[in-house]
Formats: sequence, C-alpha cells, structure tokens
Amino acid sequence: MAAEALGWWGVPLGIMAGTLRGSAPFLFVSLGECLTEKSGKINLGLEGTLLTGAMSAYAVSYQLKDVVGPGLSPWIGVLVAGIAGMALGFIHAWLSQQPKVNDIAVGIAMIIFGSGIAFFFGKPFIKPQAPQLLTFDLGNWSSLPQVQSALKISPLFLLGLIIAPAMAWFFKSTRWGLFIRAVGDSPDAALAMGVSIKKVRMLCIIAGSFLAGIGGACLSLYYPGLWSETISSGQGLMAVALVIFARWNPIQCLWASLFFGGAQAIGPALQSVGIDQGRYLFNAAPYVLTLLIMIITCSPKKTLSGAPGALGTIN
Repeated sequence: MAAEALGWWGVPLGIMAGTLRGSAPFLFVSLGECLTEKSGKINLGLEGTLLTGAMSAYAVSYQLKDVVGPGLSPWIGVLVAGIAGMALGFIHAWLSQQPKVNDIAVGIAMIIFGSGIAFFFGKPFIKPQAPQLLTFDLGNWSSLPQVQSALKISPLFLLGLIIAPAMAWFFKSTRWGLFIRAVGDSPDAALAMGVSIKKVRMLCIIAGSFLAGIGGACLSLYYPGLWSETISSGQGLMAVALVIFARWNPIQCLWASLFFGGAQAIGPALQSVGIDQGRYLFNAAPYVLTLLIMIITCSPKKTLSGAPGALGTIN
C-alpha cells in the first residue's frame, strides 16, 4: 500500500528498499564463504549455519529483553548468533579435514544438522516478538513515510560495507592473507613456507561461519524481523553461487549481494502496485539467477578466473 500511494514510483523505491534490506544476509554469508573458499575448502553447510544463527539471535534477544533491555538484547543476540556459527564451523572444519572426506558430503550433513538444531530449539520462539535492532533513519529529510521507511538502514548492513573492503585488503596486503591464498592456491607451496594447512583452513572455516551466523541475525532481527523455519529461503546455498559469480573477490561479493537482494525485491515491489500476475516468477528471481550462474560456470568452455587452485580437491 505504501508503494501504491506513490504510483509507479513505488516500484523503484520498493526495489531500492528491498535491496538495502535483503542484501545484508547475502553479504555476510557470501563474505564468510569467500573466506572459506580462499583457503581451498567449500562449506555448503552455511544454510544450516544461517538458520541456527537466525534462531539463536532471535531467542537470545527475546529472552534477555527484560534483563538487559530491548536496546541491548538484540546486539547480544547478534554476538550469540556468531558464536553459534563458529561452533558449527568448528564441527565442519574438523570433519572436512579428516582423510579422504568429501567437502560436499560434510556440507550436506551440516545443513541437516544445523537446520535440525534451529528447528528443534526454535519452536518456542515462532510466535513471540523479540526486540529488533535499531536502525539508522536516513530518510528523515523526506516528509513521505514511504521514503522514510525505505531508508531505514541496519547497522549490520553498514558493518558489512566495512568488512568487504577490509577483507579485500587483508587478502592482498597482510601476511595472514598471503598464507590463506597460498593454502588455497598451492598447498605444497604453503607447506614449503612452513604454514600449517589444517590450522589455516580451520580458522578460515570458523571465521567464515561466524560471519554466516551474523547473516542469520540480519534475517531474524532486522528483515524480515521474525523467526520461522522458512526464513532463510535457501540463501545459504545461494551464497556459494554468489561467491563464484563474484570471482572470490570480497568487493565483488558486495555488489553481487546487492544484485541478489534487488532481484529478491522485484516481486514484492510489483505486488505493491497491484501487479499480481506472474508474481511467483518474479519471486523466483534469486533462484533463477543462482541456476544460471551454476550453468554458466559449469560449462567446459568457461574458466573460473580467480578460483583457488585447491578448491574441490580432497587433501
């Protein structure tokens, strides 16, 4: 109704608002996966991590609202979501580095495990309303409520904007970044440098899962701002395709996340001005993008420039 009151101007406004809101989970999960894959491992289990993070953040925010106040409890929830992600990341890192263990199989198992944990412990929190993260209201200059609502920016989104270039600088200009790239591109060269491959990969997977857990907190404590068992809509799995699309570059992960977030907002924006025909097709835009990316990158005529050399190998 808000966008309908503006007429067709409500469509680009709705897409912009959806981009700013919906891109934050994509951004955190893709940055986490980028860090993991730079070390030569792949973590398909981030879908389970995303759900566990969303549930943990929401549950902690709700349980602590009367203890520390509704302003602080969501931030504690964000921290707990990251810690929950780290716990799942540790399990994944340990399992995936056992001899002759396949990353894909471990990732599928972790999706089931993480989702199961989230669904089991999250049952009591489906209906209660937890305190949400406060937003930066950048639209106060406008007298239109629609513009004010569209420009409510999550501090987590702004944090992601900082992390993306910081991670790019880290990979390019620091000693630890060099170690990670060496482990991901040439494990033998990393061993010759005296780098522990298992240690580097363990830390990368855990840190990447921490970011994915925070991505879950973006879902439950900002947008859509609730907890349900279908809240992730496969965004954890889409992040793997997003990282390929971004060519394992954190800055490009930022742009790709905005692109996916905008695609996700097309359907609701059109519905807001009364266009219901074909809405299911528009709502499926992120999944279509994911499928197209996988088809294009799996073509034998295409080369995956930027892909870590050890990615997908059993070592």
